Amino acid sequence: MKNYDVVIVGGGSAGLSAALLLGRSRRHVLVSDTGKTRNAVAQESHSFFTRDGTTPAELVRIGREQLRPYETVEFYSVGVKAAKAQSKSFEATLDNGTLVNTRKLLLATGVVDEMPEIEGFKELWGKSIFHCPYCHGWEVRDQPLALYGNGAVGFELAELLKGWSNDLVLCTDGVATLSADESKLLSKNNIPIREERIVRVEGENGQLENLVFSNGKTLARKAIFFRPKQQQHSVLAKQLGCEFTDFGTVKVDDFGQTTVSGVYAGGDMIHPNQQISFAVSRGALAAAGINRALLQEDFR
Repeated sequence: MKNYDVVIVGGGSAGLSAALLLGRSRRHVLVSDTGKTRNAVAQESHSFFTRDGTTPAELVRIGREQLRPYETVEFYSVGVKAAKAQSKSFEATLDNGTLVNTRKLLLATGVVDEMPEIEGFKELWGKSIFHCPYCHGWEVRDQPLALYGNGAVGFELAELLKGWSNDLVLCTDGVATLSADESKLLSKNNIPIREERIVRVEGENGQLENLVFSNGKTLARKAIFFRPKQQQHSVLAKQLGCEFTDFGTVKVDDFGQTTVSGVYAGGDMIHPNQQISFAVSRGALAAAGINRALLQEDFR
């Protein structure tokens, strides 16, 4: 059984960022990655310093390429299906049955977005249906946009997207649950509310054209923004006994330490604000926390 200082589960933005810092800290690291990134459907990545407009796949390629000089960092193109604590370490079982031992675990497995059951929605996801205006708002600025949401979530979307377009329609996909004050503010900002059920979205080559309601009416829009419900991509955090927040994210301290000693987490799985730049910083912070813990253990 091979021994590592750190096993990083997940080779996306957070995982690669952590691997870089740990590699430069001369740590023996295994990055376990299936290659299935959440943002793979996106055509470009934005709001990431020096790499604005780069495709998600290219970001990963560059990240891996820049890890080559650090010989103590290894990659396995398989996931981790189980992990359990030993006396002073963890035993991780890879998807192919391989067992490895590690002093620390860093989970960077991300989340899974849940799409509404609306015909055509999944096909346009990441192309003209988005969750993050900071990532995609510039490309659809001043265009007619639909906001998919209800209650406080729908109101917050409207408030946020107002910075990119004045042509907004809030689609609640059923009876609106907005407060009286929220409805007044939407009206004040010329944002109409459509309560009809949405049966499908139409478009060609990834470009949204219309929302089609149950009464047969249509709404011409260029893009939709919404906040999808999410679940953890991996069961490892739960399996290891980590605590979760009310948002369903893994609870961590400022350096990514979960409520389970020796288990760290970073990236989208620990915070609802999900952008590449944030994931990178959280991965680096977790790596710094891990390296400090290892140094202290060895020093004492």
